[in-house]
Amino acid sequence: MEQTSKTRVMGILNITPDSFSDGGRLLDPDAVRLLVAEMIDAGVDILDVGGESTRPFAEPVSLDEELSRVIPVIELIRELTGLPVSIDTTKAEVARAALAAGADIVNDVSGLRHDPGMIGLVAGCDCPLVVMHMQGTPGTMQVEPRYDDVVAEIEDFFRERLSWLSDRGVARDRVILDPGIGFGKTLEHNLSILRNIDSFRSLGCPVLIGHSRKSFIGTILDLAVDRRDCATAMVSLYSALRGADILRVHNVEMTRQAVALAAALA
Repeated sequence: MEQTSKTRVMGILNITPDSFSDGGRLLDPDAVRLLVAEMIDAGVDILDVGGESTRPFAEPVSLDEELSRVIPVIELIRELTGLPVSIDTTKAEVARAALAAGADIVNDVSGLRHDPGMIGLVAGCDCPLVVMHMQGTPGTMQVEPRYDDVVAEIEDFFRERLSWLSDRGVARDRVILDPGIGFGKTLEHNLSILRNIDSFRSLGCPVLIGHSRKSFIGTILDLAVDRRDCATAMVSLYSALRGADILRVHNVEMTRQAVALAAALA
């Protein structure tokens, strides 16, 4: 197992009414301010802001609605901290406005396959880019996902995306790879991904793991969403030991403890 003491913790800020874990909680600016302050105190490295739920069977939201959710939050964060901010969106115009408001990273769960305008935006700036693998769309991804070899097929997808990005002026050293836990994956697919984090790292890019409170944990342990933080921290520790570079989570404090334990064990 390979672990680095530089594993980063990315805190999730879902500015949506319908996210699977905390939908509606952060529609109040005071609640956002409080949670951001708590995450900073807990040692968060990156803050990830999203205004459109990507839970299974989620409905898309309009451009104007997504902008109205995320831009005020990014501006609020910039009043509180200079820590890196990631914008979780598939829309080029949302990403453009977020970067202008102070965001630093574009996190596109579609792997730049949703909006043709996204490649022009990221090619024209120096921001880091998260490229995620998803089979299907949020509306279809959990309808009988199938792979012959889930790890090999995700690796092939990443190689294709890296080549495609390079041809369009986006250097490999700007790209972070997210194998997409829960995005068109069964329980066993998710476990295979976690067992093979080092395989994805062999592609030469940092690897982000987004496992927090997800249904595979509930399936294994028969836990409701609001009782999955301890198990999420256990998966965080395991992922750090397997070489994950970034852990995207709801509970920053528990994850920071897990990362510290992983470093000590390694």
